[in-house]
Amino acid sequence: MFGLVFEEALTLGEQIEKYIRENLIVGWTSFLVQFLALVIMVVVVVFVAYKPLKKMLAKRADYVEANIRDSEVAKAEAEKNKVAAEEKLLASKKEAAEIVANAKSVAEANQKQMIEDTQVEINKMKALADEDIARSKEEAKEEIRQEIISVALTASEEVLKREVNEKDNSRIVEDFIKDIDK
Repeated sequence: MFGLVFEEALTLGEQIEKYIRENLIVGWTSFLVQFLALVIMVVVVVFVAYKPLKKMLAKRADYVEANIRDSEVAKAEAEKNKVAAEEKLLASKKEAAEIVANAKSVAEANQKQMIEDTQVEINKMKALADEDIARSKEEAKEEIRQEIISVALTASEEVLKREVNEKDNSRIVEDFIKDIDK
């Protein structure tokens, strides 16, 4: 019985060995054809896909580098513009402060001038009023003098029952006025 199992094992081993030799081990010609096909495929892939892909990647890298350089230049220019804008803003603020200060000083000067002009006008009006008052006072004195002269003449005619001449009339009036002014 061992012999039969052993023989079957041998035949099974031989069968496996035969199967491996026929199906799994490739012949030299088949191997060589497949290897050449692989080499041709690699060459085709290199020329058709790899080189264009490499060129495209190189262009993309150049594009990215150019964009980075441009953005750095733009950033530096933006920073410079920012500094210039800040300087202009400071200058504008200073100028605005100067304008406000000038406007205040002009307004104060105008206010002082207006006050002085008003004061001069008030003084003129006061002087005119004083002159008017003095003139009115003189006119009133003259009216009173004339009235007094008239009353005095009437009274003197009554007292003297005669007519007083112009010379006597003037002397009486002057004496009377001197007595009133005292």
